[in-house]
Amino acid sequence: MSYSLRLSTTARLLGAAASLAVLGAAFGPVASATTTLPQKYKEQGHLTIAADATYAPMEFIAKDGKTLVGADVDLGKAIAKELGVKADFVNASFDSIIPALQSGKYDMSMSSFTITKKREEVVDFVSYMTAGTSFYVKAKGGAKVNGLADLCGMTVAVEKGTTQADDANKQSKECVSAGKKAVTVSVFPDQNGANLAIASGRAQVGMADSPVAAWIVEESRGQFKLTGEAYNSAPYGVAIPKNSGLAEPVLAALKKVIASGEYAKILHKWGITQGGIKDPAINPDVQ
Repeated sequence: MSYSLRLSTTARLLGAAASLAVLGAAFGPVASATTTLPQKYKEQGHLTIAADATYAPMEFIAKDGKTLVGADVDLGKAIAKELGVKADFVNASFDSIIPALQSGKYDMSMSSFTITKKREEVVDFVSYMTAGTSFYVKAKGGAKVNGLADLCGMTVAVEKGTTQADDANKQSKECVSAGKKAVTVSVFPDQNGANLAIASGRAQVGMADSPVAAWIVEESRGQFKLTGEAYNSAPYGVAIPKNSGLAEPVLAALKKVIASGEYAKILHKWGITQGGIKDPAINPDVQ
């Protein structure tokens, strides 16, 4: 996996949204997504979509305490609409989602999944935006972190099952190999737990996808700040069970959402236009 600047205060986002709005020109006529949807999904009339609702602005719980909202939710609903079905979002812990997709519990997932070769081995992905990883710390007295190499000897808070957890553990081994102190990697079941660890002083630095880290800082009311630069920009993907017949229809539907301008509107709404793409693909070549 991988919080953002308020839209009303940044003309840059408006400009980016405007440029995204013309992405439809990049696509010729798009095949009908509805006609290619497997009969199973047409008959059930909905897609059950899993999301870990602790990762604002991508997916989180609304103020009513039960409704899932966010950029992934809006995009999922737009894709489902193009497919002629409804989107039924279900809250699930991030590390449980891929196994549940493999078992057939969910039809697909939109939960800020960074596409990796390892994940592509067990599920299919349709890329839909990009994001990097950012570091964030306490605003007052927080550590200065310019990159992964600066984490040696620090306690890092990350969410279980994320690429950030993998990166922090890998960096810890590199620290030890260089004769430095290991990274203490504190893993939490959700992003909220990681944030609380930093706020309480149990961890010195947090790592999250760049749009999420920006949102965390923005919503912290001065408690957190970003530090250093984001690294390793990579595509997010809609996770889909292999051999389900859904990957091609979802790709066709996403292309229609982009061509219509709805994609640009959704990204602008959540302040993540910097992650917009014009060339979604099934299982793109990644590191």
